[in-house]
Amino acid sequence: MMTFAVLGGFLLNVGAFLTYKGKIYQAVIVYLFADICWIVMAYERDDYIGSFFIITGTTFGFLTYLKMQRGEMNKSLNKEKNDL
Repeated sequence: MMTFAVLGGFLLNVGAFLTYKGKIYQAVIVYLFADICWIVMAYERDDYIGSFFIITGTTFGFLTYLKMQRGEMNKSLNKEKNDL
C-alpha cells in the first residue's frame, strides 16, 4: 500500500541520489515534494505540531532554493586553502 510516508521516503531517496550526482537544484525540488507528503501525513494523523514544524522547514527549504537559483549563495563545496 502506497502511503504518504512511503512516497515521502521514496522521494527522499531520489533526492539523496540526485545530490550524490551533483544535481542540487533538482534534489531540492524533490526534497520539497517529499516534505509535502509528510505534511499531509502529519495532518491526517492530527499531528498539528509536527505539521507546523514540517511546514516551517519546507518554507526555509523553498527560500533556500530561490536564493540558490538567483545565485545569491556565497558558499562553495570546494575548500579554499584559506579555509583550512
